[in-house]
Parts: sequence; structure tokens; C-alpha cells
Amino acid sequence: MKITILGSGTSQGVPVIACKCKVCLSDAPKDKRLRASILIEINNKTLIIDTGPDFRQQMLTNHINDLDAVLFTHEHKDHVAGLDDIKAFNFLQKKPMEVYCSNRVKEQLNREFHYFFAEKKYPGAPSINLNLIDNNPFILFESIEIIPIEVLHYKLPVFGFRINDFTYITDAKTITEKERKKIIGTKILIINCLRIQQHISHFNLDEALNFIKFIKPQKAYLTHISHLFGTHNEIEKMLPENVLVAYDSLQITC
Repeated sequence: MKITILGSGTSQGVPVIACKCKVCLSDAPKDKRLRASILIEINNKTLIIDTGPDFRQQMLTNHINDLDAVLFTHEHKDHVAGLDDIKAFNFLQKKPMEVYCSNRVKEQLNREFHYFFAEKKYPGAPSINLNLIDNNPFILFESIEIIPIEVLHYKLPVFGFRINDFTYITDAKTITEKERKKIIGTKILIINCLRIQQHISHFNLDEALNFIKFIKPQKAYLTHISHLFGTHNEIEKMLPENVLVAYDSLQITC
């Protein structure tokens, strides 16, 4: 299984519009962060988790020419806003895109992309096949088991996902003991870590490191990183040996 970090930034991305802080003004490529998303290649299938506002750019930058399914963590704009660009794959692959999401996300997609679901669709409108999921394991393409992990983003339920020995969790502030048990045994963990200071709806650095210490993965990567955290190089110096800073276009083999 290969994982590509398509975006490692927050809802605003990095740099933030009109911000003059040292992180936003940095010329270092690893300090340029698109909205959080990953690509997973497994069993000759290609899956993406979340289609944020940078979805088109992420597909072009990473030369992604095939896509079999989209999984959504939750309904916030920075995780769903780019779904219209799925139509490029519709035209190329000549079929609807398989989309997996909770009922709450489905309701948001119906509001945001109502023209997807129109009785008389406009020619060229995107085409998706919606598959509803809940907090129970499900199988993609007859061979890929997906284990949802329900976390709380302040009070909003959000899904992380475990596939084999890999777990991806974004927008988490609270993870119950029951859900943590699903993650035990993970070898590669990607977890949100917004900044050093406390935040109402995201892990800060201490919370993320404590969570990693509990799970004990071989390697952990921090994602959903704010410009308030520091530069990539500054963050690296704060971390234990098995914890790394994710960056856009990073590829991980699991």
C-alpha cells in the first residue's frame, strides 16, 4: 500500500491569504500546504480521502490519472468543496465515481452539489454513486476492508479510517477509549496536529504526541498543520524520533 499526502494544511491552507508571518512568507516547498487530503493505492485500486478546495490542483500536481473511490471524513467545506472536479474522472473512466460517506455528509453534498442529483441533469454534470457508511467496517471492491474510527471535531462526529496497518485521522479533538482500541496495532499513523497552543476542535502538539505514545505506531506523521505552528524545520526539532511532519506530495509505503 502506498499513501500520498495530497494536502497537509488547515482549512485556510498555508500560506494564508494576506498573512505576513514567517511561515506564510517562507520559500521552502515543505511550508506550502494545501488542504488536508490523502491518496491511497492498494490492490490495484486508487482511493482518495476528502476532496477539498485544492482537489484539482492536487490531482494535477501528483499526476493522478485514475481514481476508483472517494471516502469522506466529514462535511466541512475544506474536505468536500472540490468534488465537482470529479467529473474529469467521469469523462475519462466513463462511469460514476464511487463515493463513501455518512448520512450527514450526504445531506451536505445534496445541498452543496444539488445539480449532481437533479432529475434532469445538466449535460456534463458530475456523476457519483453514493454509498452510505456508518461506524462499522465495510469492504471496497471485494477485497479492501475499511474500518471507520469515529472522533469528535469539537462536537461534530468525524470519521478517521484504518486500512490494514495504516490509520488516518484528521480534525480530531476527542477520541474515546472504544475508538482508540480500533487503532491499536497500527504501524503507520497520520494524525492531525494544528499547533502548539490548545484549540477547541483539533489536537495541539501535546495532545497529538500523547495520543501517538498511547497507540505506539512504528511511525507517526502530523498533518492538518497551521501557519501558527511554525516552519516545517522548526516543527521537526520538537518531535521524537518516530514522529515526522507530513508535507504535500510525501509518499509513504505501508
